[in-house]
Amino acid sequence: MSMTFGIVLTPRSGTDWARAATAAEQQGYRTILLPDTRFTPSPFPALAAAAAVTTTIRLRPNVLAAPLRTPAATVRETAALQLLSDGRFELGIGSGRPDAAADAQWLGASWGSPAQRRAHLVATIAAVRAEVDPAPPVVVAANGPRMLATAAEAADRILLAAGPSATEAELAELVRTARAATNRALRFTHQVVGIGGRLPIWTATKLGLTADALTDAGAAGMIPAEPSAAAEILERRREKYGIDEVIVPGELAADFAPILAYLADRS
Repeated sequence: MSMTFGIVLTPRSGTDWARAATAAEQQGYRTILLPDTRFTPSPFPALAAAAAVTTTIRLRPNVLAAPLRTPAATVRETAALQLLSDGRFELGIGSGRPDAAADAQWLGASWGSPAQRRAHLVATIAAVRAEVDPAPPVVVAANGPRMLATAAEAADRILLAAGPSATEAELAELVRTARAATNRALRFTHQVVGIGGRLPIWTATKLGLTADALTDAGAAGMIPAEPSAAAEILERRREKYGIDEVIVPGELAADFAPILAYLADRS
């Protein structure tokens, strides 16, 4: 089971976005990921633009809030991305962040109860698999027990949507919960929160977190800057928990570059 890496990027201009997408491909990332929020560019056209300037890197929203679109709308946009990227699109999707109800209201979409949102998610995934050729891999973000059980049956991969302070023991419990819900083999993704003493600006300013506090709390998303130490942690989690994909915030790309190079040399 090899390890792959994705990078979360957000367009700031057309020129900047093209440059960032090509740089990510050259640096060895497997996937470009783009948030789906009211305050970031719509992921489908942005990922289509990234597809136009790249040839191998895969493209994934991180993650679509399923309630914000009808299943038919998601099918249509997914089919377009599969066409324009020559099959490099991946459907990252979830039932919506707790604060995404405001996004739904802004868009005039129905939000619904947690059970209704899970049902909508399952229906959307089924529609995409039935109507898009080739059907893209499906990555479902999940945290709570019911959502983990849904993802265990519906997803090709599960994004462990743990908070930035989550410990490795908490990650292990998410993995255990998902595996207990199915006999299927599962693969997992986890996102880096910080590297060494560095955090993304949003994490530090909007959430009020510090690298020292997260490290002291044993946050699993904090990894050391020293490449061999970071690699040891990531490789152990891959073997122990099946976390074989790691997502890196774009702001930390320079910090992660030596780790990525070290792991590439070992593969």
